[in-house]
Amino acid sequence: MFGLFKKKKKPEKIEEKIELSVEEKERLTKDNQQLMAQIAELEQADSAEVSDLAGLYEKLGLNDAELNQVDSAIERLEKSLDYKLTIGDGYKKLMSLYNAKRAEAARNGNDAGIDKYMGKMDDMRQIAKKVTISR
Repeated sequence: MFGLFKKKKKPEKIEEKIELSVEEKERLTKDNQQLMAQIAELEQADSAEVSDLAGLYEKLGLNDAELNQVDSAIERLEKSLDYKLTIGDGYKKLMSLYNAKRAEAARNGNDAGIDKYMGKMDDMRQIAKKVTISR
């Protein structure tokens, strides 16, 4: 009668994937090579600053995420958090990558994958609590 119980059509979400130019990809790849060299130098030094290594791994992971190298980005961002717990850009990107992997597992009907990434997201929430409390 009044249309109260009619389902409204939701606008479809449009995910825009920004395609990087060849120059951007080359710049990020070159930047990653320089970061890897810096990491190697710091790891060789006896007085390696943990926060420096954490920052370098975070930059490396963010670059990988931008290059759409998801697994590598996750690995490097996790390593960054191993060195130093923070809730900055790397933390946020890692959380979104975990969420994307969880959604992909859900689309594929992979219950183990869903559980894995839900657990990782729970771990990230614990990191946020620790960092917030320690401030």
